[in-house]
Parts: sequence; structure tokens; C-alpha cells
Amino acid sequence: MAATDRIEFPGVSGDLLAASLDRPAGRTRGWAVFAHCFTCSKDFVASTRIARALAERGIGVLRFDFTGLGHSEGDFANTDFSSNVEDLVRAADWLRDTHGPPAILVGHSLGGAAVLAAAARIPETKAVATLGAPADPEHVTRLFAESREEIERSGEARVELAGRSFRIRKALLDDLAGSKLEAGIRDLRRALLVLHSPVDNQVGIENASRIFAAARHPKSFVSLDDADHLLTRPADAAYAAEVIAAWASRFLPSAPEGPRATDEHEVVVRETREGRYTQDVAAGRHALRADEPIGLGDDSGPSPYGFLLTALGSCTSMTLRMYAERKKLPLERVTVRLRHEKIHAEDCAECETRVGKIDRIQRVIELEGPLDEAVRARMLEIADMCPVHRTLSGEVLIETRAAATAATVQ
Repeated sequence: MAATDRIEFPGVSGDLLAASLDRPAGRTRGWAVFAHCFTCSKDFVASTRIARALAERGIGVLRFDFTGLGHSEGDFANTDFSSNVEDLVRAADWLRDTHGPPAILVGHSLGGAAVLAAAARIPETKAVATLGAPADPEHVTRLFAESREEIERSGEARVELAGRSFRIRKALLDDLAGSKLEAGIRDLRRALLVLHSPVDNQVGIENASRIFAAARHPKSFVSLDDADHLLTRPADAAYAAEVIAAWASRFLPSAPEGPRATDEHEVVVRETREGRYTQDVAAGRHALRADEPIGLGDDSGPSPYGFLLTALGSCTSMTLRMYAERKKLPLERVTVRLRHEKIHAEDCAECETRVGKIDRIQRVIELEGPLDEAVRARMLEIADMCPVHRTLSGEVLIETRAAATAATVQ
């Protein structure tokens, strides 16, 4: 399952912008930046669903709150379309410097217009996707048309948008009026996906037609059928997410192949080179991932001790199930909870080691089913007989040698 990190980076005005980084659980094929709709946030349903769907397909996504919105610092009244584009470029810069260059840009509504405007300034971008985007950024002024005269006369006004109050200044109107997209769309030189609902009552479908007509190939259009502008129905956001994720995969390299074990008894561990300690694991024919927790690693998989506890816990549960089947016991389910820690040897009365620290594994076994107390006590004894338990508590010989190299083979 994809993981989400909370991060911050400076926007164009110097204010810290709040962001979420959705990281794939497996290999990362590429990175994307998501720009939310006007007055929305990175945590809006469409933003989160699309970002997580991309992450599930191996595409990491940075979604952030524009200046003055969501959890970002700054005053929304001091922003405009141009500053949003600048914030988007800063987001791409942060992503490039910390994880990798953004290959995909995705934008919703005015965020879609922003990614179209910013694409030329993010050279690594291979593809751009828009959802319900206006062909002309000035289109957004229709949202506060009733207050436009006051804004023009007084320089600013309070307007109600999506149930919230915002201060809109004349500088925003002037900037929107001067921001034209169609020439930039013609010179986009990136693959373009336009998603739009034909019944969108905030940004009409004619906007999608203008964007699509202005763009050169490769370009694609997908109808969002009866979805509303904000994709508030979970099914609509999920559909858009799946379409974008599948489409974006065409413009990224195939995921690098992980290590392979020669048979079911071999485990192979190899660095991914994606994170500080991130490892690909092949256990027989099964692909896994190992890492260290946040602070030391990227937490993209269990830690080495997590795998150790997994081995002991699964072996314990399997052993108890085998015993119950053999004895025809009414055991319904086994749950094993484990923890590992280092303790001082002097705190362990039953341990032979008396100096320094030792490893302690705490194992709690829950047995469901109509079992009497004598049977439950016997099954706890059986748990200690599981092969992994006996390996950990017995004498272990670990033989280490260097792998053969081309020089040694010759």
C-alpha cells in the first residue's frame, strides 16, 4: 500500500507550502505533481483519490496547497494565477531535488490551466492531464461575477465560494485577464489528456473542445459522463484516477525488474537505489520490499526485524494450525502479535547472559474457538516447537562468502 508523507517547501512568496507526497509501496516508475482546483486543497477528494491511484501504479505524486489555501502559509488575497504557476514550478523543483524529476503534471479546474502554463518551465515533463480545466484562466471570474463591479471600484471585495469567504483583489482580475493559454497549448510538446464532464455547469464542455483543438498530437479526450465539476461522487473521482493512472503509464519506463531467487528455498535481497536503505526482496517466487522506518529510511517496507517477527509469527500460526488439524481441535483462528526490543541482560532473570543487552521478543497468541484451558495451555507449548522458534533459540551457523565475480570465474 502506498505511503503518504507530510512535507513543506517554500513557495514563490517565501511562505511555506503544505504538501503531501504519496509514495509507491513498490518500485517507483516516475514522479508527478498534482495541482488542485481554485479555492480547493490538496486533500480534496479528487486530489487524494487520483494521487493514491497513481501511487498504487508506481507513480509517486506531490500534491500541495497553493499559497493561502489549505494548510499553506500566506494570504490568498495576495495571490493570482501567475503566482499559482510559480508555486507549481517550485513544487516541481522541490520534487526534482529530493526524489526525482516530475514526468507527469495533473491539474483540476484552474489547477489544470496552471499545469498547462507551467509545463514549458518543467523540462522533464512528458505528459499533462487536465480535469474540468478552463481554456482561458479568466473563466474563473464567473464564480464571483456579482462582486466584480465592487472589486473594480474598491480594489477588492469579500466573496462566497463553495461555502467559504475569500478576499478577491483587482490584481487577480488583471492577472487572469492577461493570462492566455492557447498559444502555449499549441507549443506544449507533451502528451495531453483532457478529461471533462459534458454536464459540467461550472466549466462548460466547450473549454475541453478548445484545449483539445489547440493541442497537437499525441492528445486524448475522455468524457467524465454525468460527473459534476468537483468530482464529488467517489465513483467519478475513482474513474478519473484509473484513467489517468493507466494513461500516464505509457509515458514512463517500465519498472525495473527485481531480483530473482533460483528456487523456493532461496531469498535474494538487493538495493533498489531509490532510497537510503530500501531493498527489493525475492523470497522464492514472491516479491517483497524491506526498508527502515521514517527518520532512518523511507518506510517503504518492513524493517529487517519486521521480517524476523513475520517469520516467527507466521511459523507459529502455521504450526498451531497443523497441530489442530492433526488433533481435530475446533480451532477457528490464530492471531499472533509480536514485538522486538533490546533489554539489559540484568533485567532477565532466566537468561544466561548477565552483562550488556539481549534481544527480547514478546509473543502474544490469541486462539479463537471452543477450546478448554488444558488444550489452550498445550497449544502454547506447541508454539515453542515451531521451526523458526527453534532456530532462533538454538545454535545457528551462518556461513558468509563473497559472490563470484567475472575475474574469479576466469
